[in-house]
Amino acid sequence: MSLYAFSTENWTRPAIEVEALLHIFQDGLDMEPEEVWQRDVRLRWSGIPDGMPSEMPQSVLRTEHATRNRTALTLNMCLNYGGRTELTHAARALDRRSAAGTMNPDAITAGHVAAHLHQPGLPEVDLLIRTGGEMRTSNFLPWQSTCAELVFLDTLWPDVDRTHLWQAIDTCTRRDRRF
Repeated sequence: MSLYAFSTENWTRPAIEVEALLHIFQDGLDMEPEEVWQRDVRLRWSGIPDGMPSEMPQSVLRTEHATRNRTALTLNMCLNYGGRTELTHAARALDRRSAAGTMNPDAITAGHVAAHLHQPGLPEVDLLIRTGGEMRTSNFLPWQSTCAELVFLDTLWPDVDRTHLWQAIDTCTRRDRRF
């Protein structure tokens, strides 16, 4: 499961709003005795540290390390994440390999790009749920969600509960998926 916690575009919001969002996330990472993490959840982080308070990337990486052996659910937290930024970073990594002579640029495949994403081992998105009545994907996992089923909810994210999730899954399973 991937959650869009904070996008690279969120930096354009008013400073007080940005600080509040980052504070909420930091508080969640600092929970004792790990209420959420006791449920056998493994945290992964997609995003970049640029612009974040210095302690936040360290906290995310600590939690990622502490939960690395958990197996019930992998939670990919997209924090300071933007799909275009992720693809740009992958392109830069492939360019560096080409410049170093370790990769022929004409031999670059989609698999090479995928291998340079923030979390290359995660599966592609099957179901993308967008909340809040918005009818767009907002730069969220563009590479990974090319074949995803899309469900749009009018409900705001804080009010989404398991009933909404089950309804979205039910909607998705009744579709004839053609890849």
